[in-house]
Amino acid sequence: MPKPRTKTGEKNLISQQLIALRKQYNYSQRDLSCRLQLAGYDMDKNVITRIETNQRYVTDLELQAFSRIFHVSYDYLIEGRETGKDP
Repeated sequence: MPKPRTKTGEKNLISQQLIALRKQYNYSQRDLSCRLQLAGYDMDKNVITRIETNQRYVTDLELQAFSRIFHVSYDYLIEGRETGKDP
């Protein structure tokens, strides 16, 4: 059984939000991976690259990590907007 993908064939929904947040915070992929590791999440630069380029699925633990590092909701990461706000 094939793994699910977005309508456009991508493996995750957060790649564009992750790129935008990383740039907003002026983090390189390496900076972000260091911050994640210091927070107890085992993600290296290659994981971030593969998520941002839609070559990798994202786990719930990784969603939690990004949400905590960037202080945003899961909805923001997935939908690009906060809960309760109009599209």
